[in-house]
Amino acid sequence: MNVARLPFMALAGLSLLAALWAGLMRLGWPLPLIVSTIPPNHGPLMVTGFLGTLIGLERAVALKQRWPYGAPLLAGLGSLALLAGLNVHLGHGLMAAGGGFLIAVFVLLWRRQPTLYMVTMGLGAVLWVAGTLLWHGGFALYQVAPWWIGFLVLTIAGERLELSRLLRLSAWSRAAFVTAVGLFLLGLLASFSVFAPGIRVAGVGLIALAVWLLRHDIAWRTLDRPGRPRFMAICLLSGHLWLGIGGVLWLLFGNVFAAGPYYDAMLHAVFLGFVFSMIFGHAPIILPSVLGVGLPFRRAFYCHWALLHLSLLLRVGGDLALWLPGQRWGGLGNALAILLFLANTVRAIVAGEGGPHEPD
Repeated sequence: MNVARLPFMALAGLSLLAALWAGLMRLGWPLPLIVSTIPPNHGPLMVTGFLGTLIGLERAVALKQRWPYGAPLLAGLGSLALLAGLNVHLGHGLMAAGGGFLIAVFVLLWRRQPTLYMVTMGLGAVLWVAGTLLWHGGFALYQVAPWWIGFLVLTIAGERLELSRLLRLSAWSRAAFVTAVGLFLLGLLASFSVFAPGIRVAGVGLIALAVWLLRHDIAWRTLDRPGRPRFMAICLLSGHLWLGIGGVLWLLFGNVFAAGPYYDAMLHAVFLGFVFSMIFGHAPIILPSVLGVGLPFRRAFYCHWALLHLSLLLRVGGDLALWLPGQRWGGLGNALAILLFLANTVRAIVAGEGGPHEPD
């Protein structure tokens, strides 16, 4: 195991657990208030503290240089500053600086390999920084959330586009991808002056991206292979479906993208349904490369996948039906699915380090 990378994982893990705690409190579960700064920072802790740290760490490991570790370090420290209640300028500045390091990483990678997928992932990093600067500039979190969602969506879409090059995409397919990304970015920019119409245009972009991913993702070629390849394919394809659902919700309810149950559904269809499906699917490959550990596939992985999607259906259904018990129990199920994912992953790592193996 590469112990030098464990502090970065610890920062990401702390942000994740704090974000889950905050999310459950916001849903009305009677949890003790450990730190007063946790509830209002649920979104920033999850997006920049957890996901920003992980994505930055993954890229730093792949680049095999020291300076890119500034991205996960600064993002994680920014999250820690928020939790500690330090000056907000410090927390915001650290998070923005972490995103700045990630932009520099993609600039370097693009110079080495000027491709569409590098541009897409680089734009995702730009959206991370832009959203953080908007937040620091006094914009409400609901106005910032679409930019942070863009950071995650474009990062993942760029990664899937990179793998789809093995399919020898046509010029029309690449043009369709650019059009989908362009629509999403156009919606974000339009939201500055006309927020609701801009969100709806961005929603059309999300739908177009979901359709493109469902059509072109290489996961279809591994769906009939047992064990880890099939599990990863199921995670990825189900995540693309949730991205499309999120886009439809943005299109339908863009006028209430600010607060309430519809807003909850619009955010978590993407953050949980799409993003965490990608995390579940990519973890068996990413974690071994980042930590230098074995992570054999286990059929128990389907448990956290199933719990995530069933509980998210309950939560989103509760949101749309204005049914509070569905929202609350669905949210609890979401948190338990993520915790089960962590437990199953640790168990599999122990197996990879010499415990009993389970055949694919």
